[in-house]
Amino acid sequence: MAARREALVARARILDEVRAYFRSQDFLEVETPSRVRNPGQELHLDAFYAEGGRYLITSPEHHMKRLVGAGYDRVFQVCRCFRQNEEGPHHQPEFTMAEWYRARAPLSSIADDCEALLVRAAAVSGRPFDGECVRTTVAALLATHAGVELQGDEDLPALERRVRTAGHDPRGARTFDELFFQIFLDHVEPALAQGPPTFVCDWPAPLAALARVRPGTPWAERFELYAGGLELANAFGELTDAVEQRRRFEAEAEERHRRDKVAYNVDERLLAGLATMPETSGVALGIDRLVMWALGASQIADVVAFPDPEV
Repeated sequence: MAARREALVARARILDEVRAYFRSQDFLEVETPSRVRNPGQELHLDAFYAEGGRYLITSPEHHMKRLVGAGYDRVFQVCRCFRQNEEGPHHQPEFTMAEWYRARAPLSSIADDCEALLVRAAAVSGRPFDGECVRTTVAALLATHAGVELQGDEDLPALERRVRTAGHDPRGARTFDELFFQIFLDHVEPALAQGPPTFVCDWPAPLAALARVRPGTPWAERFELYAGGLELANAFGELTDAVEQRRRFEAEAEERHRRDKVAYNVDERLLAGLATMPETSGVALGIDRLVMWALGASQIADVVAFPDPEV
């Protein structure tokens, strides 16, 4: 613990910078519940049960969107989040997230926010960074690093054909997301670890999650920010169509059942809030990983006061 003192001092200063940035942009800092009825249906996130029919949040997304729907145009939050089965050099079951939403703003404004936070974090640590990130697309990265020509709206058999044509083995992947991430993690993430911070934009429609799909295209308004081999942030041009969001929730619940996972209830209050939510962009950014990047740390245990095994 004593050996981490320098990192913890830098972490505290970076948190100060994060809050100072949002206040400079006229954001309101909010606190939303950590123990909720509906933690979200994302296939790859599993919530901890917290008694009384409630779960610990995997992110504060649902409640923050309800605030935006109630007229709060710029809100941010720094909070603890909890996810089962997330352990490793870059993961902990309990971690710190910054999440923010800009109503009536394009997704590019969220990318600008992320660049500004990287600049402030780098300034604290003395890491050289000129503030310029690469902005590219999922399709361009898969073509360059894996030779897979992604169309964006193909089904699993079509993606399998493209993967085999590029010379890769699907290795028995049973779903679109399994095969996509198999290729992405094997070929794209290692390449991103070697370059400058990069916004990976325009995700295929089957991976839209809570993002809207750009009209007339098969691409979701979504980006992930990678820096130093770390996925730092996941951002959406937020879907405000409650009918389409219900369809996705129900499809994800069905898929969670099929994979023997807990399927959470559809968040009816969130769906009601979408009816009054203006066009909005939002993002979740991992504070622990931001500190790791700024300090050049190789494991999350180096930048938290108590790594999970020490709790």
